[in-house]
Amino acid sequence: MPHLRAVAEPDGDTQGHGAQLEPVFPAVTCSVQASLLTGLPPSRHGIVGNGWYFRDLGEVLLWRQHNLLVEGEKVWDTARRRHPGYRVANICWWYAMGAGTNITVTPRPVYHADGHKSPDCYTVPPGLRDELTDALGPFPLFDYWGPRASIASSRWIARATEHVIRTAAPDLTLAYLPHLDYDLQRFGPAAPQAAAAARALDTVLAPLLHLAREHGTTVVALSEYGITAVDHPVHINRALRAAGLLTVYTQAGMEYLDPYTSRAFAVADHQVAHLYVPDPADLPRVAELVRALPGVERVLDSAGKAAYGIDHARTGELVAVATTNAWFTYYYWLDDTRAPDFARCVEIHRKPGYDPAELLLDPADRLVRLRAAAALARRRLGLRSTLSVVPLDATHVCGSHGRLPDDPDDGPVLLLSDTTRLPRVQPRYAATDLPDLLLRLAGGTGREEHPAPRVRSGT
Repeated sequence: MPHLRAVAEPDGDTQGHGAQLEPVFPAVTCSVQASLLTGLPPSRHGIVGNGWYFRDLGEVLLWRQHNLLVEGEKVWDTARRRHPGYRVANICWWYAMGAGTNITVTPRPVYHADGHKSPDCYTVPPGLRDELTDALGPFPLFDYWGPRASIASSRWIARATEHVIRTAAPDLTLAYLPHLDYDLQRFGPAAPQAAAAARALDTVLAPLLHLAREHGTTVVALSEYGITAVDHPVHINRALRAAGLLTVYTQAGMEYLDPYTSRAFAVADHQVAHLYVPDPADLPRVAELVRALPGVERVLDSAGKAAYGIDHARTGELVAVATTNAWFTYYYWLDDTRAPDFARCVEIHRKPGYDPAELLLDPADRLVRLRAAAALARRRLGLRSTLSVVPLDATHVCGSHGRLPDDPDDGPVLLLSDTTRLPRVQPRYAATDLPDLLLRLAGGTGREEHPAPRVRSGT
């Protein structure tokens, strides 16, 4: 990635720098992004995964959008106390809605009355949505996630970021380009497709990085985690069900997780699984059962959760961590003919856990591409159609993340285009160091000189 690599290289009067970045646990998108913007671990900002079991609602919910879920002061609030009028744009970082940013762009489909959804985005100010749609076309939702996920979504986000920089010139612009998530999970980080994805993203980044140089903008490029090769799915909920701890209910011949009566169930999130066990008397049995599963490295109890910085009210009573080559499925049915119909669809808001198989077309179905094309054609005609193309065989997933890396080289990176305002540079930074870095790069001092009050968002 030569264009991205150049960010950390000397350029005239500026001195770039590259470093390793230490993620928080769990090393998943929403948790790490929340730490990057608050400087807090999940135990304090509350984003304990890409989703969790909302005990007060009795529902597993992933990929929420409201920023009030993120506890703690955000970096822009700290900056505005020191620099009134400090302007911030958020282009597709998570928990964007309701945040205190001046400009927001985030995916937001149109959910039609007949049940289908169409691509769109949510923006602040509202008129920005029309500007971007006129200039770039609708937000490419189906290239953002699912079997069709491709460079098109990151290209749209990069061009939208350029538009915002040119027209609004924020003091801080956040842009999230997800492209490296796709083929590294589909094929693994060592596959030729992974290298091709890196080259494609570098090409998309080139105009944005050039624009940043033209505007004299300091570039901070980073990743939330590294993706490592996996070959062992762990069916944690099936094990709990076989032990009589997880229960389901049946409708129309399909089985659904019943969190209300289950004595234990897991919310799977890549290489981490939150185990919700309402009766403390069941904790020893659940911990012993899960710990014995092949592919499970450890099970965190209260002391372990505190040590890993994930002891929060939203966290499961226990947290399972996979071995390096393993990851957790959400599957709870024992017979694929009893799986709910949404299991074979891209349904990130209905599945009670993360499902990377949504990036794949079912390789066991020789007609899957034909059926997908037919379903899309019916949709274009205004007819309802279910796109049931996702495999139920988890062995096709080849990359994952979430556990802390054994080798720092398997972790994320941090690149800085100009370090002249920093008192020193380090070979390794923690994800929680980012607010301090951003404040210093903005011409101020770090949080340690002016500690922010410990507050909850929204209070």
